[in-house]
Amino acid sequence: MIEIKSLFCGYGKREVLKDLNLHLRRGEFTGILGPNGSGKSTLLFAIAGVLPYRSGSIRIKGEEIAGTTFRFRARQMASVPQKSELSFPFKCLSVVLMGRYPFLSRFGGYSRQDMRRALDAMEQTETIHLAHRMITEVSGGETQRVIIARALAQETEIILLDEATSSLDVAKKIQIFDLLRSKSDRGTTLLCAMHDLNLAALYCRRLVFLKDGRIVLNGLTEETFNDENLSRIYETDIKVSQHPITGSPQAHFVPGPHRQPESSVYGPVGRGQVLGPGRTDC
Repeated sequence: MIEIKSLFCGYGKREVLKDLNLHLRRGEFTGILGPNGSGKSTLLFAIAGVLPYRSGSIRIKGEEIAGTTFRFRARQMASVPQKSELSFPFKCLSVVLMGRYPFLSRFGGYSRQDMRRALDAMEQTETIHLAHRMITEVSGGETQRVIIARALAQETEIILLDEATSSLDVAKKIQIFDLLRSKSDRGTTLLCAMHDLNLAALYCRRLVFLKDGRIVLNGLTEETFNDENLSRIYETDIKVSQHPITGSPQAHFVPGPHRQPESSVYGPVGRGQVLGPGRTDC
């Protein structure tokens, strides 16, 4: 579904992504992790076609996105930003209907089918009660669930999420990620930039770790999510254990007084090197 080769991308003269290679198959639920400034959001911007890349290639279903139109990309991919970019008092239902815009004819309005898709997406995200409220009059968490509903109404085969649930409470995060996993099980490809390591380990089948604009670890969650890898990437002492119900690996952060000496935490692997068995071009 997504094929990235030798990607270099940045802002002005600042290079952010450096020689990045990544292949994602249909239906993969992948978490993009890494420290602040590692290039997670930049990668999503490049894939979405929002940020032009300097060299390399990004193909969506075999199509090089650099030569495609906004409408083509919007029919292939939906994006959920970390924060809503909306400041005009649209009704929440109108915001969700925006997800149907790529499928409208030039002079046509929203059809009954478009309305059904929008309302269904609001049902799935439990925002239907907000349909006729203004987006500027609901809470930050409610706004974010409306934006997620907009992406679902778009009905694309790929969804890009940039810290999409960071403003949600714990229960709503779990609800949304349960919903996303059900979409993945039915073939939707999900790429999620995240800081919540444990949420990523619970739901993502595959993890890609960025650091200093490069992929330093890429592989199945159960193979990559361990004490050694996490401690080296985040440069702090992290211990991993199994979730008591699912068996998924979960991270525990060690506070200062109990932290191991730095040399034993980070080991000999230096900044920006490939860690563990994961391949960067999978």
